[in-house]
Amino acid sequence: MRKPYYPFTAICGQDEFKLALLLAVIDPSLGGVLVMGDKGAGKTTTVRALASLLHNSVQPFPFVNLPVGASEDRVLGSVDLEILINEKREEVRQGLLAAAHEGILYIDEVNLLNDYIMDMLLDAAASGGYHLERDGLSAWQDSRFILIGTMNPEEGSLRPQLLDRFGLCVTVSTPAATDVRANIIRRRLAYDTAPQEFVHAYAETEREMNRAVNLARTLLTQVVTDDSLYTAVADLCLEHRAEGMRADILIVKAARAYAAFNNRLTVTVNDIHHVAPLVLAHRSRKTAPPENRQQRQREHSPSPDRGEYHTESRMKI
Repeated sequence: MRKPYYPFTAICGQDEFKLALLLAVIDPSLGGVLVMGDKGAGKTTTVRALASLLHNSVQPFPFVNLPVGASEDRVLGSVDLEILINEKREEVRQGLLAAAHEGILYIDEVNLLNDYIMDMLLDAAASGGYHLERDGLSAWQDSRFILIGTMNPEEGSLRPQLLDRFGLCVTVSTPAATDVRANIIRRRLAYDTAPQEFVHAYAETEREMNRAVNLARTLLTQVVTDDSLYTAVADLCLEHRAEGMRADILIVKAARAYAAFNNRLTVTVNDIHHVAPLVLAHRSRKTAPPENRQQRQREHSPSPDRGEYHTESRMKI
């Protein structure tokens, strides 16, 4: 029997990362998530856990891991030579982008991916598919997926044009709190010792989270944003000197998804300020004085006293 994936709701110490992933699932038009940070911080485990959370026997949720060295034919697809030779007809052999349709396309070390391949998959993600042209064969391939890429900035950076195409960005760091690290050790050892029992212990919280995400996706189109908040968003993006209009639009979209996840049909100022760091993290050109950075981080961090989202309490872990 295959070892089950680690439960999404059992992951602790990565609240901001988990929130970014959930928002991208609730509203795939956000454009995916770029994850930067330390090795061994559980980035891949968290993404696989999300796919497992959303997968069920009624509605499968594809998870496709795209290797950085994948060829163009492997990514986009090709003509099935076996069928062509034996049956004398042309048929498309599905590529990884088509296989990720309605699911997650995950790229570890995305900064090392060939620029041409990266351009193609970003175009496919934006348009919902692509035209496959091979040896006289022309076919449209549906490819609507949630793009999640991880990278270690020490190993190279993404071109600014590609960086901007990711809707949300989060930096994952190794937990600094002793109790959080101890809890991670405790849970991981319990999972490795008896994975089936561990997964079963989180089965109910997984179902609750699955229902919450599906409900939020349903509510999303009903969420309204007051006109006054558009001005607040515009001021925020101007303050951070964000280029273009993508940041403004994405902040509103992310805030709507955040409100829907919290079973609300109206976006608040708190929603805007809570999700804005995820959108501006890789777009802000504002340089803050060193003494102000820690204060701003405290202002944007989840806090029960401010009535904002808190991943741990929502997931009951």
